[in-house]
Amino acid sequence: MLTRIDHIGIACFDLDTTAEFYRATYGFEVFHTEVNEDQGVREAMLRINGTDDGGASYIQLLEPVRADSTVAKWLDKNGEGVHHIAFGTADVDTDSEGIRDKGVRVLYDNPRRGSMDSRITFLHPKDCHGVLTELVTSAGHSTATDH
Repeated sequence: MLTRIDHIGIACFDLDTTAEFYRATYGFEVFHTEVNEDQGVREAMLRINGTDDGGASYIQLLEPVRADSTVAKWLDKNGEGVHHIAFGTADVDTDSEGIRDKGVRVLYDNPRRGSMDSRITFLHPKDCHGVLTELVTSAGHSTATDH
């Protein structure tokens, strides 16, 4: 069962400049940063609030570190902006299978490692009314660590 909006992913050309905008404009501080080599991005998670299920909601800033990454290609086509929405779930495996059974294409056969050691998969945007959708089971961290 999907329990919350885990994060909104925002593609950007310069992660540091974009993070500073969110800090100066809205007061959102960087909670966690890491480089995800598999996805070819450097990312920052800006924590917005906690939730009843023990998770949190974030803004995720994504800066490509390789020209061949999905985010780099997306930026070339669309420019900076909202890249995807992610919903939190206690069980990404069960929920992605249930959604697949409803005819929605799930992009990974098995969930992969995401931010902060979460487990993730994506749903095809053409099956979700044009929205790239991510399902996330958080690792249950109470504090973040930088990688």
